[in-house]
Amino acid sequence: MEQKKKNPTDEYRALRNKVDNVSSSLSRQHATHLQCKKGCDLCCMDYSILPVEFYSILEELKSRGFKKDNLQLKGKKDEDCIFLKNHACTIYESRPLICRTHGLPLLYTNDDGEWELSTCELNFTAFNIENFSEQNTYPQDKFNSKLFLLNRKFIAESEDEKHFGEFDLIPLKKLADKL
Repeated sequence: MEQKKKNPTDEYRALRNKVDNVSSSLSRQHATHLQCKKGCDLCCMDYSILPVEFYSILEELKSRGFKKDNLQLKGKKDEDCIFLKNHACTIYESRPLICRTHGLPLLYTNDDGEWELSTCELNFTAFNIENFSEQNTYPQDKFNSKLFLLNRKFIAESEDEKHFGEFDLIPLKKLADKL
């Protein structure tokens, strides 16, 4: 029997589900140290994302009938997320991976190849940083590597109007132009 070839956007959604599972587990594990909740938008800004994420989110928003009219574009600064309305994300179900990990302790390698930890300034205020380990932090490099490889596949299989380099990023607010 012939196996159906996976579409990069379907693979992206599967990766997003894995990120959600890890994020949920870490959120439960660190619940007493997280201040993140609906209404907190300290981390919300106009991130730039890889084309595979951009077009996957666009596809989902269009399929749900999301309209540009739902956005509050007036009074926004360039760095503000246009999908933030009344301190809540209007595309929460479709938000990018970076938004799915906010507030969690993120473990990654810096430019010098050393491990570094990043957390929200509001979280872990009464937590000893020495207690962080690979088991209780989000492995950012692992998931970013998988996302990068999916994006490479997406670009290789893209239609003619979608010419991107593998390091190209698209600002999230550009989604409004396509809705």
